[in-house]
Amino acid sequence: MGNEQFDTLLQFFKALGNESRLKILGLLANQEWSVSEIAEFLDLKEPTVSHHLATMKELGLVKVRAEGNTRIYWLDTKFLEGMSKDIFSQKNLATLVEDASEDGFEAKVKKTFIKEGRLTAIPAREKKKKVLMYWLLQNFEFDREYPEKEVNEILTQFHPDYAFWRRMMVDYGEMQRQRGIYWRVEQSNA
Repeated sequence: MGNEQFDTLLQFFKALGNESRLKILGLLANQEWSVSEIAEFLDLKEPTVSHHLATMKELGLVKVRAEGNTRIYWLDTKFLEGMSKDIFSQKNLATLVEDASEDGFEAKVKKTFIKEGRLTAIPAREKKKKVLMYWLLQNFEFDREYPEKEVNEILTQFHPDYAFWRRMMVDYGEMQRQRGIYWRVEQSNA
């Protein structure tokens, strides 16, 4: 599902996530109505009905025409048919879970914990810590040795608890150390 379709789907559910809009939509499914008729029937104020109709019109759920000073609204069944065919297909709905993939998870973790190029906190969950550890590891080259002081300086640029991140990199086997010298380890699955 493309971004445009996904946005349409979100707007669709936002529009229908309101009790009054659902009732208005139900009325329009049976016949054409004016704002004043809908307001009277549902015991709502006309500006409220107009607001709801504008939201649904913007999405494409309803159509409108002028009859003198009165606006007449009706349900756009072609829009609903298109939504059903194009967006509510099994194939498209299945793509909604792509955000649950590892890439989506990693992006969400980074967005949550990285602000202006620095880590804002150490997450509680180990899986999130690993995402951030791999992000930090990008600052270290393979085939290069780093004195501990340099490792600390690099990590301090991103988070004050450099010792935590340094230890984690060693514990996960991403870096090795010997006599105060650190180096990246080539991983076949990293």
